[in-house]
Amino acid sequence: MPPLPFRGRGTGSSPAVHRVPVPTARAIVDCAVYVNGERLPGRFTHQTALAEVRSRGTGFVWLGLHDPDEAQMRDVAAAYGLHQLAVEIATERHQRPKLERYDDTLLLVLRTVSYVEHDLHSVSEIVETGQIVVFTAKEFVLAVRRGEHSGLVELRRTLEASPAQLALGPGAVLHAIADKIVDSYTAVAQSIEEDIDEMEEEVFTPRSRVGIESIYQLKREVVELRRAVNPLAAPLQLLSRNADLPVPKEVRRYLRDVADNHTSVAERINDFDDALSALISAALAKVGVQQNTDMRKISAWVAIAAVPTMIAGIYGMNFDHMPELHQSWGYPAVWVVIVVSCSLLYVNFHRNDWL
Repeated sequence: MPPLPFRGRGTGSSPAVHRVPVPTARAIVDCAVYVNGERLPGRFTHQTALAEVRSRGTGFVWLGLHDPDEAQMRDVAAAYGLHQLAVEIATERHQRPKLERYDDTLLLVLRTVSYVEHDLHSVSEIVETGQIVVFTAKEFVLAVRRGEHSGLVELRRTLEASPAQLALGPGAVLHAIADKIVDSYTAVAQSIEEDIDEMEEEVFTPRSRVGIESIYQLKREVVELRRAVNPLAAPLQLLSRNADLPVPKEVRRYLRDVADNHTSVAERINDFDDALSALISAALAKVGVQQNTDMRKISAWVAIAAVPTMIAGIYGMNFDHMPELHQSWGYPAVWVVIVVSCSLLYVNFHRNDWL
């Protein structure tokens, strides 16, 4: 047998890593067929569900996926005829909210947000973000989620309890998802507003110590929240007002309400940014006042300590002829002068609020 080739460090090429393909079913949270607003009994794969809708000529598929990899997303795209660019958008994280149209398929990217409970003075993450990409067409609605806090299980149950709404088709699911996301923006904004109110109370409380780092952290999280929320305004306006898009007229009416709620919460978040900027200015001013107060106290104690230091320095010069040097009352007299002088300085500084 010929000897095996030696592969030392830095020589030869590294062996290719072969990834074991994960079945698409692992990424599917739920797959159901809805006809006239009612969910059909039985279990469906993403392929058999679409075949069922096409064989009936009515209804639609609602397919939910969580963190699919590229191979799983390509498998779903092949079955549902999704555009390659749409697949790339669905597989990339941290997409900007937007609305795209590929023939009769709409793609809506939404950023999800979640409030993280934290101590007021911590500098940890406060707003956790994720992503939902929604594909809607006449025969299906696909929801691709990224992140652990954006589950749609409860939303699906709520819609299933309202067949009249589901009977409107995939557009109704799109509206429900958008409405849920905007409601979560409102909840997060409310929690952040409470944090800001608490910080304002602390900053403007007399003799309180201000943590500038926690204010800067909250401002950074508000900036991240604004980047997740504000870009959704244009897609919602298009969905609610553009009659050329494949969205039922009745659903567009509901989407107008979602767009109005989004505008309200976006303006609220912009106000947070202004409030935090003012709060930082006030906190810095208060820190400056605290530093001035501390410097005054230090200067006052230095002035008091300078009296005995000066007297001790004078009588430590070792001259033979100095006043009271050979007098028996000289030592206590010096102490009396030191104590009286320091007491007068202390009373004067205390009266002027330096001590």
